[in-house]
Amino acid sequence: MLSDPEAYVFTCVNQTAEQQELEDEQRRLCDIQPFLPVLRLVAREGDRVKKLINSQISLLIGKGAQLGPGGPPSAGPAPVPAPSPTPPLILALTWLPHLSGLHEFDSLQDPEVNDFRGKMRQFCEEAAARRQQLGWEAWLQYSFPLQLEPSARSWGPGTLRVPNRALLVNVKFEGSEESFTFQVSTKDVPLALMACALRKKATVFRQPLVEQPEDYTLQVNGKHEYLYGSYPLCQFQYICSCLHSGLTPHLTMVHSSSILAMRDEQSNPAPQVQKPRTKPPPIPMKKPSSVSLWSLEQPFYIELIQGSKVNADERMKLVVQAGLFHGNETLCKTVSSSEVSVCSEPVWKQRLEFDINVCDLPRMARLCFALYAVIEKAKKARSTKKKSKKADCPIAWANLMLFDYKDQLKTGERCLYMWPSVPDEKGELLNPCGTVRSNPNTESAAALVIFLPEVAPHPVYYPSLDKMLYLLCSWPELPVLSALELLDFSFPDRHVGSFAIKSLRKLTDDELFQYLLQLVQVLKYESYLDCELTKFLLDRALANRRIGHFLFWHLRSEMHVPSVSLRFGLIMEAYCRGSTHHMKVLMKQGEALSKLKALNDVVKVSSQKTTKPQTKELMHLCMRQETYLEALSHLQSPLDPSTLLAEVCVEQCTFMDSKMKPLWVMYSNEEAGSDGAVGIIFKNGDGEQAGPREDPGGQGFHTPCHAALGGEGDPAGGGGLLEDLRQDMLTLQMIQLMDILWKQEGLDLRMTPYGCLSTGDRTGLIEVVLHSDTIANIQLNKSNMAATAAFNKDALLNWLKSKNPG
Repeated sequence: MLSDPEAYVFTCVNQTAEQQELEDEQRRLCDIQPFLPVLRLVAREGDRVKKLINSQISLLIGKGAQLGPGGPPSAGPAPVPAPSPTPPLILALTWLPHLSGLHEFDSLQDPEVNDFRGKMRQFCEEAAARRQQLGWEAWLQYSFPLQLEPSARSWGPGTLRVPNRALLVNVKFEGSEESFTFQVSTKDVPLALMACALRKKATVFRQPLVEQPEDYTLQVNGKHEYLYGSYPLCQFQYICSCLHSGLTPHLTMVHSSSILAMRDEQSNPAPQVQKPRTKPPPIPMKKPSSVSLWSLEQPFYIELIQGSKVNADERMKLVVQAGLFHGNETLCKTVSSSEVSVCSEPVWKQRLEFDINVCDLPRMARLCFALYAVIEKAKKARSTKKKSKKADCPIAWANLMLFDYKDQLKTGERCLYMWPSVPDEKGELLNPCGTVRSNPNTESAAALVIFLPEVAPHPVYYPSLDKMLYLLCSWPELPVLSALELLDFSFPDRHVGSFAIKSLRKLTDDELFQYLLQLVQVLKYESYLDCELTKFLLDRALANRRIGHFLFWHLRSEMHVPSVSLRFGLIMEAYCRGSTHHMKVLMKQGEALSKLKALNDVVKVSSQKTTKPQTKELMHLCMRQETYLEALSHLQSPLDPSTLLAEVCVEQCTFMDSKMKPLWVMYSNEEAGSDGAVGIIFKNGDGEQAGPREDPGGQGFHTPCHAALGGEGDPAGGGGLLEDLRQDMLTLQMIQLMDILWKQEGLDLRMTPYGCLSTGDRTGLIEVVLHSDTIANIQLNKSNMAATAAFNKDALLNWLKSKNPG
């Protein structure tokens, strides 16, 4: 007898031959992409809510089976006008085990991974519980952080340096189409503006003034952006942009009850299965015997046993070089093995002894290996160091921390799956700043088998440094820039890193946002999963959704890199468990990106066979399908979560003429009025040479080293397409930092750095800058000959003068 429908769930075999439970019943089969058109109905086991959250996290972080290498869930090729008939869908009732999308983390059976997941889950869920207790104003600060001009933070509320100008503002009330336009001062705070609006409303409708401005908040029309706090109006970025462009700000007064409703909706997600916080006291056990590292004065050595899957010329000899490092400093002279003949499974069985005693090993010491081949006939000709290096052919490298995450000296046999070597300009074979993780490609990677001896009859621990740490904690905090330097790989000590993070905690959210890209890169050089930098970034991301948004995408964009995919995946899993409400927004963005990728694939194929107008018509035909319209509409822009991408304007969408056919997608937002037009460029594929180039309809790209130049030129402009959008992001970050420094000194050059975000391997988004012109067009229009246009030094200056007379 069949049970209630809720007791069953469909399963399928996905593209990686794994059995997957389809917990999210809202997803379409074209997004799931089963390997065969077969669904099996099985009895549901375990907690449905927990499985659904795990499934969603798997999709978001790229651990779901249907995720392609470039980004979010792959939607597959977009349908063409005459699609082939789909095979009939077969339904079957059966009992089958299932594999969770996060099973990769579980299957590692790594104590460090399991310990880190448990700690971070508790850390993030506790942060989420604290967030549920926030009042509506504090919750507003988390969900919709203020977007102020850089100078606002240094000026402070009510400063005399704020310019006093008349400002015409249009305000309407939530749920009403009627609006009021009145004049206020740029020095007024949002509360004063709302008081004026309430008085205006009472006067127009001849009603008594009973409502209080404290019960309202100002929202920018058509955006997830709010104006609140004690800052003058002119310090808000939206108001500033309106003042610069001569536009009238359009705002909506939202009642606090609406804010509370949003908070309650997001603060009560589907309940998670949480571990009980109170546990019975453990059974008293005898404290295990241990040995202090400092009591062991014998030389440190290892045993090199053998290699596997080594690929090299048979005329060469194989050698292994090993070195001990602390950061980028060598602890002693490197040692090398004997030479053996090249074969797939070379055997050494050799003891490698280092010129350092066990008691002198620092806590963060790492053992570095390099496997290389030497040309046999070149051995006699090694008269100079230069010739010797020429005879070396690097094959692979690997690193290993000598102590585990519990401060215990590692022992026993270890198999190190190595990373392919890249030629080094300095000729160095060892790579001490490389990852300490083994290559996950175990089927084809070269490997070394080593043995770490047991130097004592009991586990060896690194002793406590309480007195030294007490001295470190008593030091005054460092300036931010000095603290950032301590996060460099040259300072590997964990306590020094903790001291640096302590100094960084005074960063404001805006300041942290400026360094976020670099801090994510620093994570790559951490030796252990559980580190203060990870906790710091998660803590700030869970307290500010804007930071959480960009932290997620900075991590997600590098999930294709094997050396960091585990660390970054675990951090994203922790963030998602602490922000289950934000997962819905991120999943919507991921779905849109997957559709854009599928659409881009169709455009690339079609453009090789048909004309551009025909390909453009096919592109529009695909976009008009319900699945595409639903995925591409009503989402927060990944470039700026405060921007709402409402209705996609299919007729205005097109693609670039460059090799990878970047998509040009335009949106409209009726609530934002005349300012509601928003455009994004989706790039997917191998990079191209940077530089000015033509775009459709006379539109163009800027070179990535320039911000948008406001003007009355072509209807749109965008960013240059480099091999990797992260290079664009770094250049634009430098422009933003310079703009902040200039504004803090009272110099506003009206810079408009366009948005740029890498979302995957050579995949990402670029903001379309409206009412701008390209450097290429400016130089061409101001030159007599196209061949010499790029060398016209006066073109930009003359163009700026023409746009700024007087």
